Amino acid sequence: MRDWLIGQTIEPVIPHKENERARHDPGTWFDKAAYCGRSVIEQCIGWLKEFRRIGTRYEKLEVNFEGMFHLAMIKRYLKLLF
Repeated sequence: MRDWLIGQTIEPVIPHKENERARHDPGTWFDKAAYCGRSVIEQCIGWLKEFRRIGTRYEKLEVNFEGMFHLAMIKRYLKLLF
């Protein structure tokens, strides 16, 4: 996965596992600030997947899918406000 991301000129923000050899190689580093930003995106995707229609892409037309996406985000914002 890391090689594919680098090939696409995307900086990978994937932490190494404790037992990976690359974790102990000099020159490999992990950007914790970027990883915190990644977790925000992953949480948002997790919230959206609470809506089965979005998680399974039940809507075939893009306009319908986008409408369901907006409804899901509105419901999420209302839940946070109240």
